[in-house]
Amino acid sequence: MRERFSTTDTESFSRIRAKGAPRRGRRSERFDDHEPEVVFGFDDHGAYAVDGHEYADFHGDHEHHDGEHDNHDDSYDSYDSFDSYDSYDGNPDGGPAGGDRWSTWDQSTPTEKGPEPRPAWVVTELAAVDTELGLVKTGKEADVFLLERAVPGTDRRTLMAAKRYRDSQHRMFHRDSGYLEGRRHKESRIARAMAKRTAFGKEAIAAQWAGAEFTALCRLWSAGVAVPYPVQILGTEILMEFVGDESGTAAPRLAQLRAEEVDVEDLWDQLGRSLSLLAGDGYAHGDLSAYNILVHEGRLVIIDVPQIVDVVANPRGRAFLERDVRNVGAWFVSRGLPEHRVGELVGTLEFDARLG
Repeated sequence: MRERFSTTDTESFSRIRAKGAPRRGRRSERFDDHEPEVVFGFDDHGAYAVDGHEYADFHGDHEHHDGEHDNHDDSYDSYDSFDSYDSYDGNPDGGPAGGDRWSTWDQSTPTEKGPEPRPAWVVTELAAVDTELGLVKTGKEADVFLLERAVPGTDRRTLMAAKRYRDSQHRMFHRDSGYLEGRRHKESRIARAMAKRTAFGKEAIAAQWAGAEFTALCRLWSAGVAVPYPVQILGTEILMEFVGDESGTAAPRLAQLRAEEVDVEDLWDQLGRSLSLLAGDGYAHGDLSAYNILVHEGRLVIIDVPQIVDVVANPRGRAFLERDVRNVGAWFVSRGLPEHRVGELVGTLEFDARLG
């Protein structure tokens, strides 16, 4: 049994696999042999393709399906739909003896890899092995796993968060209507499949969510916003910086912290800098709250970003920007931040976004 790691909820976990899912083995096995092969990828403009057909644009507007903010993190909720399995050593299918699969680094195209210059901790060696260490969180749209990528026989090792968007059997689409609104698809066949929620359509939606988040992370990281570094995307799996310690303990969400545990003023300043950079680039998070901000050793990190909003093009852009600040500002005010600081930040961001 592999060493167990604790989650943000101080529970232990071992490597967990979706019930009935095949074990990953050979380097070339990217899909279940019993399912039709659907290949997803990026082109140079950030568009996604299915079977070679371009269909998605990740710069459209976003609105919630009900126009209201869910006061929780949509990506991390329950563990109900997964069963635990004991870890195992070795791979009878010819994979690496010391892990679950070979590194997938060489399977992603240049546009499917994170922006340069890459951090030194990113392991790009082709001899590296990926080992799944456990489930961090599972939710309605995606599940997040802890993954180690290491080069056997060396000290080259890194922990990453592997965010995997749900397949058509397990995924719930409670945000899709708002996310897809305003986004047009050049392939009418795919658009119809997505609208009808066929199995193929759901796979296309999952690919769109993953692609949107990876594109957003790359853009925000390059702009200097405090987000996890996006390592690579392959299909509907995003590998990104693991925000936590070397033992595999994930950083807590802002909502879990008490005022005496943090420097409220410093965290507010960090948040303001990141949101200012985001607004200066013409965007708002679109779904920000104390549930999708992590705090690790005093460092604030914003997560769950596939729905970033173009505040200029979106007629409700100003409202999204203000809602982000007031939602997360409520946590700060309840812990001693003067309330007028929230309104001041809203005004600063509107100025940064040139909203007049």
